[in-house]
Amino acid sequence: MEARQQSPCVIRFGDFEVDQRAGELRRHGTKVKLQQQPFRVLVRLLEHPGEVVTREELRQAIWRPGTFAEFDEGLDATIYKLRSALGDSAEHPRFVETLPRRGYRFIGGAVEMVTPKARAQQRGVRRWPIVIATGLTGLIALGLAAKFVLRDRLSSRGVAERIQSIAVLPLRDLSGDSAQAYFAAGMTEALVTRLGKTSGLRVISLTSAMSYQGTHVTLPTIARQLNVDAVVEGAVLRGGNRVRVTAQLVEASSDRHVWAETYESSLQDVLELQDEIARAITTEVLARISAPARGPVSSNRARPVNPDAYDLYLKGRYEWNDWTEQGLKRSIEYFEQAVQKDPSYAPAWAGLSDAYSLMGFFGYWPSEVALSKAKPAALRAIQLDETLSEAHVSLSGVYLHLQWSWSAAEKELRRAIALDPNNAMAHQWYGYYLSATGQVDSALVEMRRALELDPLSPNKQSSLAGTFYRGGRYDEALELFRQVPDADVNSESRHRRIAAIYERKGMLNEALGEWRTGLRLAGKHQLAASVERTYLASGYVEAKRALLWADLREIERQASHAYPRPLAIDIAADYALLGERGKAFEWLDRAVREREGYLIWLKVDDRFEALRSDPRFRVLLRRIGLGS
Repeated sequence: MEARQQSPCVIRFGDFEVDQRAGELRRHGTKVKLQQQPFRVLVRLLEHPGEVVTREELRQAIWRPGTFAEFDEGLDATIYKLRSALGDSAEHPRFVETLPRRGYRFIGGAVEMVTPKARAQQRGVRRWPIVIATGLTGLIALGLAAKFVLRDRLSSRGVAERIQSIAVLPLRDLSGDSAQAYFAAGMTEALVTRLGKTSGLRVISLTSAMSYQGTHVTLPTIARQLNVDAVVEGAVLRGGNRVRVTAQLVEASSDRHVWAETYESSLQDVLELQDEIARAITTEVLARISAPARGPVSSNRARPVNPDAYDLYLKGRYEWNDWTEQGLKRSIEYFEQAVQKDPSYAPAWAGLSDAYSLMGFFGYWPSEVALSKAKPAALRAIQLDETLSEAHVSLSGVYLHLQWSWSAAEKELRRAIALDPNNAMAHQWYGYYLSATGQVDSALVEMRRALELDPLSPNKQSSLAGTFYRGGRYDEALELFRQVPDADVNSESRHRRIAAIYERKGMLNEALGEWRTGLRLAGKHQLAASVERTYLASGYVEAKRALLWADLREIERQASHAYPRPLAIDIAADYALLGERGKAFEWLDRAVREREGYLIWLKVDDRFEALRSDPRFRVLLRRIGLGS
């Protein structure tokens, strides 16, 4: 019985941590998406490090009865997914070694088993700001009238380290109500945005910072992983129409507290509260910035905001970050309600524009519908607050993805970066613009900056890899693509990119392996098996043709449906790769008529190499503003 109580709930190896209770794989404290079957295989291998775990042992321990016929293919796909999550490869394994016809062995070095008791002791080691939820609830209930109270400045003795970079960790929500999680996330985002406007200071994007939410990674470790000099952490407690925030600035290398304060205000003054905290932190940081800086961003007195509108805006951004059809639709509902509550609230109009734009870009709506809604919303946001960097990024997205107004898009992106040099999305989208127009070296500068600001974002890493790929720098692209984990079963496109790189390098066996992996991740097991049979019988060229024709049969059928539907440009690309020029141009013409957002890549999309010498292709480029 004692052995069962002390069985490990967490297993650590290298940079990874397996949490068996939560069913999660984490790297540097960041959750790595991994499906249940490969997770269970990983646990089994970690329980026997350095030992061979046979295929039969895995079948008996993990596979359900009744699936024996598909076991071999299913296990192969499972190992592919596991290696992808670990950034491993079959050719040069670092973690999972294959023993042909026998099984697998974990070879990743030392494995640390952590029992529940030890885990609880570790949780007690990490300090959090000096805030007690129950006590704060009582104080808020008393309705203290003071706008900012309980200021407790910690003196910093000695000479502090120079601070040139900073991360704002997710503010802890002390309400105890999971429905209020969006509010703490919104406060965190606001501090990131306001600090990001400080010249001479690199501020990590919220996307990377949020990956540490709920983890117990030490501050020095976080600082090393994000490459920052200091960290802001704190907590939020909302009670009724009042909010209290405790924040502290910590020197990352030494885990030494430099400054801490506690604030309270009404929700109506929440924007001013955020400004006050950001200014206080910035003042402390500026004294330690070694590079010249223009000082904290000057800000007019933040106007009061309708608490209901602010609430709805935070909920909208929470949903928008999902980038799925349902998430975008829910975000639109929240943003629309926010601007109804407070028509002069600029961030809500910017959020509304972003949601409308992505609905068109991803093909969930017709582009003309998205354009008719997104552009007025972005213009309204800028009219209300010309200094809002996010609003200029919103308008640039309309110009770039929906209107192909290239010079206007560049102007808005430059303005957004000037207003907030730490706006990672502005740098990323400017990188898209530069890459699409063939300015590869400049695009790489912007994409590297975006990843530097958001170092744990698979999206930013994929964007940088794609920029290398479009610039013909295949080895660098391959290295980055290999490091990006498979987000879910829809990761087929990334493996097709890797397959294309291997094909260009003449590594056809490896290319076929990536095609198969992508198909299996997408659940297309029969097609994967068919492609492999064709490869063995007739070679790589015929196997690829069989795959492309199978693709076309499926997506052409779906393309006849109402929105959302497959993109015409992808159908055109398959026809181009098959040498069917007439059909390729037919679908490209349809993509242009429907103003598909992905056409911005037409000039540099290598799937259309065979068409570039055709006069019809040059006409298409002129129609989307890329004729020169």
